[in-house]
Amino acid sequence: MIVYHGSNLTVSKPKLITQNRFLDFGYGFYTTTNKLQAIGFADKVTKRRKEGTPIVSIYEINDETAFSACSVLRFDAPDEAWLDFVSDNRAGNYTGLSYDFIYGPVANDDVYTTFTLYTAGVLSKQQTIEALKIKKLYNQLVITSDKALTFLKFIGTVPEEEMNGTEKI
Repeated sequence: MIVYHGSNLTVSKPKLITQNRFLDFGYGFYTTTNKLQAIGFADKVTKRRKEGTPIVSIYEINDETAFSACSVLRFDAPDEAWLDFVSDNRAGNYTGLSYDFIYGPVANDDVYTTFTLYTAGVLSKQQTIEALKIKKLYNQLVITSDKALTFLKFIGTVPEEEMNGTEKI
């Protein structure tokens, strides 16, 4: 499996660092199988940090080997279990089991409003899940342990012309 990590710098040796905000799947190194999503995130991170340039690091992971050697939590759809997990993590209230890898849909900017309405109590859990089913959700693979990081092999960065949308067809 090829995964991407968007940032404002090249991350050739990923490591787990303390985060300053609560994210969908909690603490970890966030990647995606969607290159365009990673490019968008790299741009967003660079603007937020006001330094560096948008860079997408590319990694290879033998998911069959890694997932059999590590604990994995997998969400195949934005269902009730996913919604509860993301809600608890975003609120900083998750107290459940720890996993080496967490895979599933990302609650990106397209679903932020729906998610906010749910956490404010305006939408019920079922209304939120139904609303999310019509959104285009990307995925994320979060590496949450040093053991899991050992399965990630850095293979390079996305070329500048792809980052700028000037790739020749």
